[in-house]
Amino acid sequence: MIECLITAGSSGSGKTSVVVGLLSLLKKRGYEVGSFKCGPDYIDPMFHRAVMGVESHNLDLFLASADRVREFYQRYSAGKTAVICEGAMGYFDGLGGITDEASAWNVADTLDLPVIAVIDAKGASLSIAAQILGLKSLRQPHHIVGVILNKCSKMLYQRLKPVLEAETGVKLLGCLPYIEGAEFSSRHLGLYTAGEISDLNQRIEKIAEALDDSFDFESFEELCDRDEKDSDDSSIAESGDIEICKGHAKDGEDCTMDGQESHAKTKIAVARDDAFCFLYEETLDTLKEQGAELIFFSPLHDEKLPEDISGLYLPGGYPEIFAGELSSNEDMLKDIKSAIESGLPTVAECGGFLYLCEALEDENGDIYEQVGIFKGAATNKEKLVRFGYSLLSQDEDSLLFRAGEEVPMHEFHYWDAADPGSDLLATKPLGGRSYRCAFATDTLYAGFPHLYLAGKPRLAARFVEKAAVFGKIGRAHV
Repeated sequence: MIECLITAGSSGSGKTSVVVGLLSLLKKRGYEVGSFKCGPDYIDPMFHRAVMGVESHNLDLFLASADRVREFYQRYSAGKTAVICEGAMGYFDGLGGITDEASAWNVADTLDLPVIAVIDAKGASLSIAAQILGLKSLRQPHHIVGVILNKCSKMLYQRLKPVLEAETGVKLLGCLPYIEGAEFSSRHLGLYTAGEISDLNQRIEKIAEALDDSFDFESFEELCDRDEKDSDDSSIAESGDIEICKGHAKDGEDCTMDGQESHAKTKIAVARDDAFCFLYEETLDTLKEQGAELIFFSPLHDEKLPEDISGLYLPGGYPEIFAGELSSNEDMLKDIKSAIESGLPTVAECGGFLYLCEALEDENGDIYEQVGIFKGAATNKEKLVRFGYSLLSQDEDSLLFRAGEEVPMHEFHYWDAADPGSDLLATKPLGGRSYRCAFATDTLYAGFPHLYLAGKPRLAARFVEKAAVFGKIGRAHV
């Protein structure tokens, strides 16, 4: 199997363009392709899916243990003949911006992946060698086996290739020139979503054609083929926290609430449309493995919640872009409010939490009524309110949390609520800075922190368990 991680010295170097171009080329050559993104990231995997037509998955060493990440990689790469992982930020940029923990290098080292570095060559020539040597020298093993030059003409690439290879000892595998009209624009902390780019396939095709014009497939396949190694290495399959939690967790904690058995066919409604698109596929799989039957619906387009549900999951996304349309769907607003107030177990993360506020400001500054579970309007602060990893804890038990335990999360949002909640304590893993946030009751989690239930399956088990109880008892009293 062909395997590699694509990285760069910094964000904005062209990793996503190279990845989607390479995925497209591999598909055309008949490879069964899989992809991953070093997390946390919802948006780049959407681009991967747009190329492959299949799901892409996150690998995050803060939100999940190393063994969990190994398991996800093994599980979701099974049956593939080529797997590409896209790194996050710069190669060594990890926890707190001052460590390599949870960095792309950390992921590559954990999975022993060959690494291809994307170097932004605009305005540089021989100095590119210093960038490559720097990436090779900071940590050992560096795992870098090849380089692709971005924003570099084919003519310049052909001149630089022998020089840079001689200076660095690293194989140059190709170049990607600047392609007018094929760049991907950003919103806040991420690219515009794949669904918002009307000519996405055409852009990807242009990128793939340009990369193919210089790409050294023979060397790429030779450097990144791990079939022989993998066939002799069973250490991953035999290590630690491999099996997705089914009745018990490998980290020593029960997956099911209070040690009870998992419940089958517990219907949980999951919002999924243009407004609510921040979903980890691994989390959805984990919920299903804990006994949930996921029923997808659209707060934008459906008139009411699905029938006979026992739980509700409102993920993040961009509800602020669709605030007016969400507000105009009054029947859905009323149905969701009634369901939550009746005790329907509900998880609402970031955008899902914004949707539950009394009102929401859109990108144009107009304010629209929303579900109204929480008082006040959520408004645009035009800057990051919170950003990065934290550890969540609570003094007492709630739907997802148990008193005293720490749960990793990530947070990023430009909008803030009139009351962001105070039931949980968020503590930065480095430095110990903390703040209160979110609402966490026996039947509800709602707040800006994004959770990764796949990394902590016991939380998914608690959600499904509570939903199952509601389905048997609570609904009869609604």
